[in-house]
Amino acid sequence: MFSRAVRPTISLVRGLSTTSQNNAKVAVLGASGGIGQPLSLLLKNSPLVSQLSLYDIAHTPGVAADLSHIETRAHVTGHIGPDQLGAALQGCDVVVIPAGVPRKPGMTRDDLFNTNATIVATLADACARNCPEAMICVIANPVNSTIPITSEVMKKHGVYNPNRVFGVTTLDIVRANAFVAELKGLDPARVNVPVIGGHAGKTIIPLISQCTPKVEFPADQLSALTGRIQEAGTEVVKAKAGAGSATLSMAYAGARFTFSLLDAMNGKEGVVECAFVRSEETECKYFSTPLLLGKSGIEKNLGMGKLTAFEEQLVADAIGELKGSIKKGEDFVANMK
Repeated sequence: MFSRAVRPTISLVRGLSTTSQNNAKVAVLGASGGIGQPLSLLLKNSPLVSQLSLYDIAHTPGVAADLSHIETRAHVTGHIGPDQLGAALQGCDVVVIPAGVPRKPGMTRDDLFNTNATIVATLADACARNCPEAMICVIANPVNSTIPITSEVMKKHGVYNPNRVFGVTTLDIVRANAFVAELKGLDPARVNVPVIGGHAGKTIIPLISQCTPKVEFPADQLSALTGRIQEAGTEVVKAKAGAGSATLSMAYAGARFTFSLLDAMNGKEGVVECAFVRSEETECKYFSTPLLLGKSGIEKNLGMGKLTAFEEQLVADAIGELKGSIKKGEDFVANMK
């Protein structure tokens, strides 16, 4: 048996567990699902979270009871069904939304649109009513459309703040870091590849030329690596053979982004993450680039930086699809009854 003094602490590399104290209330909407449960576990393990509010349409009391037995400071509450959604969101500083249905083999993220658009619009409406100042982190796919949906719903309530609405694309960065490290024999915790654009297929644009530490690949290997990063989600969907999509790696990435945001809100300087946000960087209204985070959300959009000809072509190829997905989200809210 370990005494309290010597029990090993769980630390997830890249600051997934940090020592700074904060009194943040974080809500997870979709907490009983494949992403929601491991995400909630990672959040419960963090000293940055003092209250963890779990919401879903089923099973949340059980998930909350289970997590509440873990010996960390976050106080866990479970909320079930639409009648309890408002209570789940009251006083929240950060809301993370993994709710929605996952992809199955043969489906694109866009195939999820009809179901997940309605779910995200409903949850965004509740956020606008109950915690209009909160940071909203949307994981629910298709992110290229669910962020415009969230933004338009917040606008309808007159509470939209573009610096506080984030499409979580962190898994693309996590994958790029892992794949580059694997190819080059590096420690993945020390690799950082910015990934810009959107969060589906060819809209995912890894900037390998801006990787730290600097790495170089022959053209054919670079093309193959880029393609693997773009289609990595489909790799997992196929491997799970109908049992869902990326859940564990997505939970890790969602937690990483949430902790970066909480660190920045807590006054830590120099916190940078990529996310899909309202942007002036391209002709698309929303675009993912590295962002300097601060106490009020986005402090500064750091832009795309210097691109190679290969990366410039990737951006050009992505714009049309990205514009279409953004418009689809905006139109959905415009046509809502």
